[in-house]
Amino acid sequence: MRDLVKATRALSDETRIRILKILLERECCVCEVMQALDISQSRASRNLGILEDAGFVRSRRDGLWMVYSIDEQTTNSYAASLIEMLRGSL
Repeated sequence: MRDLVKATRALSDETRIRILKILLERECCVCEVMQALDISQSRASRNLGILEDAGFVRSRRDGLWMVYSIDEQTTNSYAASLIEMLRGSL
């Protein structure tokens, strides 16, 4: 039940849905998300952290940058189902 609540809360914000849409196209660093959505670095990082905590995205370090992508092997089955729903509807 806790995973479901986390996943639905993560999708309750338009910015996070827009971030997921970008990440469904390709992996991005925080600066690319900032530019695409015209938001601050702190707002992008905070929302990416929420999505990562909910199981939607994963991060990896590439030199100085953190690169984010959709977590295809998420352990949160609700997040996996919601990602597929977003992939088909957006």
